[in-house]
Amino acid sequence: MSALSALEQALENRWEAVWARMLGRDREPVELVEALRHECDSNAVVSPAGRVMVPNAYDVELADTVHEELCRRGTSVGQALTDSLARHAARQGYAWAGPLTVHVGRSRDLPNGRYRVASSVMRHVSAAGFQQAER
Repeated sequence: MSALSALEQALENRWEAVWARMLGRDREPVELVEALRHECDSNAVVSPAGRVMVPNAYDVELADTVHEELCRRGTSVGQALTDSLARHAARQGYAWAGPLTVHVGRSRDLPNGRYRVASSVMRHVSAAGFQQAER
């Protein structure tokens, strides 16, 4: 195992420990991270130029009580998930279809401890295009 791989594994272990403290020992944060990775891998396509492209917009829906707990603690779960997914894509050699974003929301119809993950391609909007849209 290279030094970089060992460091990466240590960071992943820390991330899992943070999730365990936030959500309780009975929930598996690894499942959520793995679900994001699976969603990314399942939607990978090879472009005509030979690059492996993956969706750049991910929506994670958490059970209402879990989402409330995370918000109450003030954690930036979306950023942590984004960072984890970015590391996964870098390891796999994926190219994003645009800027990567992971949005974490709540769902009242999910049982406690459950989640849903979906992905899509969200086109990059330039600053100039955004300013024109405001007018």
